[in-house]
Amino acid sequence: MAKRLALTRRAQYLAVYESGRAFAENLLVIKILSNGLDTTRVGFSVTKDIGKATVRNRVKRLLKENVRLLGIKDGWDIVFIARRGIVDADYHKLRASAVKLLRRADLLINDVKTVGPEIN
Repeated sequence: MAKRLALTRRAQYLAVYESGRAFAENLLVIKILSNGLDTTRVGFSVTKDIGKATVRNRVKRLLKENVRLLGIKDGWDIVFIARRGIVDADYHKLRASAVKLLRRADLLINDVKTVGPEIN
């Protein structure tokens, strides 16, 4: 992910946490806030409760790849927050969870077809 497309500063995360809307699912929580820009910036929050560094980095890599492949509307700051069950999830379960939350938030450009488990 290009640095300009990522939330990089603590103040950016805090703005989303304090003023953003939240959508929750069993593996993920997303917080969204309109940023007034022509790009969408994404950040990931994976706490030490999830596991050691290798586990946390794996979760972030899977989330980044899912976000890269999904068509998300421009003009938003999005923070993906991992929940404990995410450690046992594979790529397809993460994708299904992310798509479900982004649909609920009305941030997907196209209705995404998923491979793997059905999305309700």
